[in-house]
Amino acid sequence: MRELILGGQRSGKSARAEVLAAQWLGASSTHRALFIATATAWDEEMRERIARHQRDRAQRVPGMVTVEEPLDLAGVLAKNNAANTLVVVDCLTLWLTNLLMPAQGEVETSDARTATLAQTISTHTGPLILVSNEIGLGVIPMGAEVRAFVDALGRLNQQVAAACDRVTLMAAGLPLTLKDTA
Repeated sequence: MRELILGGQRSGKSARAEVLAAQWLGASSTHRALFIATATAWDEEMRERIARHQRDRAQRVPGMVTVEEPLDLAGVLAKNNAANTLVVVDCLTLWLTNLLMPAQGEVETSDARTATLAQTISTHTGPLILVSNEIGLGVIPMGAEVRAFVDALGRLNQQVAAACDRVTLMAAGLPLTLKDTA
């Protein structure tokens, strides 16, 4: 099962992913869970936010191992492709931000990385939960750079949704199933 969980900020996306991971871990003593964190600590507020998420996640889903990977998401997914290991990726939006708007270094184009990621997702044999923001529902943003990011995230979400068995939209903490081919 591969599930993409979409929604706005504070919509309940990460909470749903954690509930699914806790259920997976509780279903069998042979099950493992891996959390791939894509966030980068750009400033003090982000460092505090990441630390808080780590503490909270450890309490809500004990036993889930965290790997921090801001760029090579497809590589980490490929290395952790096992039937007994549920992988949670939180989140694709920050991963794309790291590619297109890095705090340091060179800006990458996302098309090749997105295609590679979608291919890796479509062939992933273990359970996989991907979290991403749905940011294209509002007004058209001012500025070419921001519009380009919104467009790139929309394309990424479409490709990942096509590679997933289930797509869930979260709103106000409530899941709405958009796709379920399982």
